[in-house]
Amino acid sequence: MTLHRSAMYVALAAVLAASPALALAQDATPQATTDKGNGSSKQKVQNLDTIQVSATKRETPLQQTPVAVTAITADALDKERVMTVQDITKLVPGLQGTTEGDHGVTTLTMRGIGNDSAKTEYADPEVALFIDGVYSPRAESATSLLMDIDSVQVLRGPQGTLWGRNSTAGAIDFETVKPDPNGGFNGNAQMSLGSYSQSGQKAAVNLPISSTFALRVAVAHEQHDGYVNFQNPGSELPSVAQQQAAYLASGGSAATFQPINQALYVTGGDNYSAQNQTAARISALWQPTDSFKWNLSYEYFLDRGTPSMNLMQNPRPGQAFWSVLTDVAPYLHRTSKTVRSRMDWQINPDIAFTYIAGYNRFSGSANFDQDDGAILPTSFTTGGVYQEDRTNYSNYSSYSHEFDLKSSGQHTVDWILGLYYASEDNNIRFDIPIMNGTQQGTVSWQGSFIQPKETVESEAIFGQAVWHVTDAFNLTAGARFSDDTRKNEGGINWGWAYDPTVPQVPIAANANPPDVGFTVGQYNDGRYHKTKVTWLGRADYLFSKNAMVYASVSTGYKSGGTQDGGALYKPESLTNYEVGAKFTFFDGHMTWNSAAYYEDFKNFQLSAPIVYPNGNHGLGFSNVGGSTKVAGFESELALQDHDDRANLVLSVIPKKTLGTLIYAGSNDYAGLPACPPASNLQSCMNITGHTLPHAPDASLTAIYEHDFHLPDGSRLTPRVSAQYQTMQWLSPFNLGAGDQQKAYLRSDFSLRYTEPQDRWYINAYVQNLSNGKVRTNAGRFVDPNGNFVYVSQYLPPRTYGVEVGVWF
Repeated sequence: MTLHRSAMYVALAAVLAASPALALAQDATPQATTDKGNGSSKQKVQNLDTIQVSATKRETPLQQTPVAVTAITADALDKERVMTVQDITKLVPGLQGTTEGDHGVTTLTMRGIGNDSAKTEYADPEVALFIDGVYSPRAESATSLLMDIDSVQVLRGPQGTLWGRNSTAGAIDFETVKPDPNGGFNGNAQMSLGSYSQSGQKAAVNLPISSTFALRVAVAHEQHDGYVNFQNPGSELPSVAQQQAAYLASGGSAATFQPINQALYVTGGDNYSAQNQTAARISALWQPTDSFKWNLSYEYFLDRGTPSMNLMQNPRPGQAFWSVLTDVAPYLHRTSKTVRSRMDWQINPDIAFTYIAGYNRFSGSANFDQDDGAILPTSFTTGGVYQEDRTNYSNYSSYSHEFDLKSSGQHTVDWILGLYYASEDNNIRFDIPIMNGTQQGTVSWQGSFIQPKETVESEAIFGQAVWHVTDAFNLTAGARFSDDTRKNEGGINWGWAYDPTVPQVPIAANANPPDVGFTVGQYNDGRYHKTKVTWLGRADYLFSKNAMVYASVSTGYKSGGTQDGGALYKPESLTNYEVGAKFTFFDGHMTWNSAAYYEDFKNFQLSAPIVYPNGNHGLGFSNVGGSTKVAGFESELALQDHDDRANLVLSVIPKKTLGTLIYAGSNDYAGLPACPPASNLQSCMNITGHTLPHAPDASLTAIYEHDFHLPDGSRLTPRVSAQYQTMQWLSPFNLGAGDQQKAYLRSDFSLRYTEPQDRWYINAYVQNLSNGKVRTNAGRFVDPNGNFVYVSQYLPPRTYGVEVGVWF
């Protein structure tokens, strides 16, 4: 395997070394004329060098934009069956997605930088998500159903100068399809049926009302049964005689013994890892003059699926892999309402003004079995534990405003100035009842985390200028001043008081903690305030219209904040050094874009659920000392010809080393060593110098499709997509095989028939052809014999189905 990897790296390096000469040669060679009307196909050949991106807050050709940016078209999103952010990870170098069951979110890692615990109202992600330029601050937005998307732009590396807070690792911007007053009445619709009782429907229609006003309506629904079945408790639990023996051995008496109530286990209803999502959007475009237009949209999203479940890496004998013994019925109930607005005004030929605003109201609740059924109870109150992680309620409100003033037209210096303001007002209650053995047992520990008001305010002023020194050479400088304030007002962590006079039962969702045996564990009132300047310096040179190189130095910043107990954690910052090249071949039908980078983080933030020395639980934040360093190389090759389309996406991250953190703890990993009092942790370990998780040494995605033209003018298009990744760690603890995803190859296949007039199509697909089991995270328990039992979240098993689509 090592020899094969080395050969691959050498071959890629050889091709890249030859690329400048090949691209420059394009200018000296007469351009061949492509007969786009060849055959009866209506499909047009797309020139890849005409793709436009807005990475610099103005529309520029992808191949002349000196930023590491991946542009994903609507066609690619459709053919890769992209429904959530998780689905685009294989299309972007260095991007990984991890599902987190107890909060039902997806966390993202880019270029080795991420935070698996950025799943609460406290922690922020390192990869910023935008929809139509409006920032989505909470991790729940990554699970939303994507629909009627025109393009996705993924900007890699710190984007703080122009894109704002929490984009230390990068930013992802989803651009929706906009109404078109001149586009006539048109639209599309699709229906699908597949395995696990999958069904999907989506449609979009453009409604021109007048020559200056148009509406667009888009709707989508996706559902499938859960991948994880319920185990039969009767075949897993010990016999009543064995239960009684275990109970008596623990010091119990025959008079107080009771058999485990098997009716408390879940054997019916919705399975874990089910999807049931519905979304609708209405968009309006008003353009009364050539110099002014206003895009306005309202989006409504419902999630009534179930959380993704942790599975035992090595199931008990006789049990199916995709199954769980659970005594907590899965539940997920989310509603999101969003308004987005963008006004563009061309003040005069030289100056343009843009105002972007957004508002979101999110509410949700969930139930999740955090003990995963991994350790069996030996009696009703011995052996394993019952742990329910329950989001009783969560309500997040956010809004933002951005004002941009920028030059337009041809100038020696292009410039942009901006003001930004964002605010959040969040509240949540999260309960964790933990019982010895089963729900019938005694209390091990219980907690109720009630945060009635957590607020965020972020203000910024930014500017960037590009000096066109010559027609080929450009210098860019930019800076951003950020002012962040975070508050927790009235937050309390309630912990079990161990009062023997109080009934030992799991806390009810509507119970008031002090009334049912709880006492104050921590008061969380606190205030964080910090200002920060980030900056960018860059130079780029166009050898020709087909070859560009650039080099940049930029800084990034992620706000600090408050944590349990009112303590503060520091902001993280980084300096990113990057060189890149972009080449175009074959009259714009092939592009090759590459970048090499080195990132140096200071005060890198890690957060995890922890246990304090007094037994109470909480969410702890740590700032990693010294430098956390990441170095890598990434490359994207795209080919778009008349009948052939191909992509290669490569990421190589040979260095991803954590700085200094002597005391790192996590409830997700039982059996860590006991910690000294100075750590304020019950258990922890030294992870200084460990390898960052979700950062394989190498990742390569290959996609190829070909159109076969049938005699009647219709097309048959097979498409194969495969991703190979080397071994990667699943946590910064680097605990061995159970904390790894070994090297794997995962592939998809589809076959599409398109009728001669391109009015409808039928597509059959299989995803995860080999039915491989790919872990995205890990955790572990300790059984009564002291053995470690590992669990993980997994990418979906093999799925298949048929889609029928129509354009009108």
